[in-house]
Amino acid sequence: MRRFAAPILTVLIAALLGGTAVQSQAAGIDTMMPKGPVTGSGYAVGNGFGGTASVPAEDAAQLARDEADGVIRKEAHSADKVTLSFIGDLGFGEGYAIMNYYHSTGDQLEKCILPDVLARMDATDIMMVNNEYTYSNRGKPLSGKTYTFRTRPETAANLLKMSADIVSVANNHIYDYGETALIDTLDTLDQYGVPYVGAGRNLDEAKKIVYFRVNGIKIAYVSATQVERSYVFTKEATATSAGVLRTYDPATFLEVIREADANSDFVVVYVHWGTEGTNQFEADQQSLGRQYIDAGADLVMGDHPHRLQGIEYYKGVPILYSLGNFWFNSSTLDTGIAEVDITKDGIAEFRFVPCLQKGCRTSLVTDAGEKQRVLQFMQRISVGVTIDENGVVRPVQR
Repeated sequence: MRRFAAPILTVLIAALLGGTAVQSQAAGIDTMMPKGPVTGSGYAVGNGFGGTASVPAEDAAQLARDEADGVIRKEAHSADKVTLSFIGDLGFGEGYAIMNYYHSTGDQLEKCILPDVLARMDATDIMMVNNEYTYSNRGKPLSGKTYTFRTRPETAANLLKMSADIVSVANNHIYDYGETALIDTLDTLDQYGVPYVGAGRNLDEAKKIVYFRVNGIKIAYVSATQVERSYVFTKEATATSAGVLRTYDPATFLEVIREADANSDFVVVYVHWGTEGTNQFEADQQSLGRQYIDAGADLVMGDHPHRLQGIEYYKGVPILYSLGNFWFNSSTLDTGIAEVDITKDGIAEFRFVPCLQKGCRTSLVTDAGEKQRVLQFMQRISVGVTIDENGVVRPVQR
């Protein structure tokens, strides 16, 4: 079942029409919503056969509050858990080897991110990715910056093919073509119905928390970037100008996390941090991650180093320091999908699913020996965790 991120009103219309195809007005895309009734926490809307919608009063009130607050309600694959999934860096910037390969396939994403990977991404309930490039036909590359990434706005359709429910735009490439291209990026994501966190047209929007409700669990997503840590190309959002939410000094981001914690059941922090090209996380990442957890984070996912980095737990909360490249360049690199099952009691299971970026393609690692090699490597670079043969991550009991 392929699920596309969509505003709640669109989901409700789909349900009332019995799961028929809904024509998205955003960029003229045909968006197929799930067939059958759309359900949330104990409510059902219609039955697709002319039946009367049945919504208990208390759930109808919650539904109304969620819609008023912009909470995105989604139907889970399972009644007893919600699966959150995460990948690292995506690189749709034109003019580089990986996009040259994409165009050589006739712009067929499934020949770049292979069908088995796309199916795994689609099988989750909320899929989050790092959008590390701009969607624009405008702007100029920042003077003095070695690598700048921009792609055509219509390339955002690939997020839908990847079943992306939310993206982080808190990174050091979202401002590569200046404020105009950043605003074009946000406009494009809005047009395609993909929520974003970590940057905005002003500071208030950059601090925005995106909330989902799945199986009655209200889940908050927040994001910020620690890089650049010396020379700053990427502008920080202000009250009157567009930019990213920075966490080099974490005070503002910690306020955002506390707000998310006060208004949700589970808080996801997705952070751009660390040093490129290393598998070892650093003391500043560890310090920040622990501050996020003290502020209320229930899960911390990191990226930016373009390499996998390890996992550790702090106060029972996992930190995965870097998800690495997912589909970003032509290098041969281990990567993966982080999958986290949650219930109303918190995290039920945390899995790392090995993947491989090679030859401008990303695939699942299916060979048993190779899979164990990747999992054992993740074990070695992690602290205080075990990772079993199925990729299940657990803290070491002390």
